Amino acid sequence: MRLLVATTNRGKVEEIKAVLTGSGYEILGLGDLETIRDPEETGTTFGENALIKARYYHSLTGLLTVADDSGLEVEELAGAPGVKSARYAGPGLATRRGSKSF
Repeated sequence: MRLLVATTNRGKVEEIKAVLTGSGYEILGLGDLETIRDPEETGTTFGENALIKARYYHSLTGLLTVADDSGLEVEELAGAPGVKSARYAGPGLATRRGSKSF
C-alpha cells in the first residue's frame, strides 16, 4: 500500500519512512509525483489547513494521504502570524512549488 506524505520537504518524508519501516507502506512525498498545484489554504487553524491539503492531494492522486501545517505563533504578536506565516513578509517572498496539473 502507498502512503503520500503531502510535503516537498524530503527530510520530513525520510523521517516518516524511518518511523514506518516494516509497516508495509511505500512512502511517497510530493516530490515523487508530477508537479501538482498547491491547494488554497483557507483554514483558520493549522489543523484545518492540514486537512485541506490531505483531502486535496488524496482527491487528485487517490492515495492514502497525510499532511501537516505549521508556522510561527509569536506571543508578543498575539499569536501572529499563525496560519499566515508563509505570507507574513509580503507578496512574492514565500517559496512556492510550481504549478503544473497532475
